[in-house]
Amino acid sequence: MNDAALQSDMQESANQDIVVEANLPHGPEAIWKALTTGELIARWLQMTPTGFEAVKGKHFTYQTTAAGAWDGVIRCQVLDVVPYQRLVYSWKGGHESIKAGYGTLLDTVVTWTLQKIERGTRLHMVHSGFVLPRNDSAYKNMSGGWKKVVPRVGEIAGEQD
Repeated sequence: MNDAALQSDMQESANQDIVVEANLPHGPEAIWKALTTGELIARWLQMTPTGFEAVKGKHFTYQTTAAGAWDGVIRCQVLDVVPYQRLVYSWKGGHESIKAGYGTLLDTVVTWTLQKIERGTRLHMVHSGFVLPRNDSAYKNMSGGWKKVVPRVGEIAGEQD
């Protein structure tokens, strides 16, 4: 394979991550509760998780708007849990028959990291693994969405203090 072909292949499958960080004036315990309690997740994410537990290996789903052959189900699995410090889960959706736009195959990972700071908690969220250009639509929509969601986690956590 020549350099031009290799460069073209790399451009076709470039991975992109969404990163959002906020310093929140609440303790890690309150932030953790907001991140790991189903009814609280539903409030900040505006999608209710079905079957969620902060237990490694646990499968759960979210339901969003269906598109074509895609049923709108986001299938997730908890990959790592360190209470009050780290929560990681897969985030998979879409359908192989949808080649562009909303509903393309998505195989990503959401990582929440909590770090105690002097006046609260630094919450760091990474949604990784967007394959561009296939996931352009999801990446653009979710980039804006996560920037709104992370502060809502803080608002809801404030109610738990």
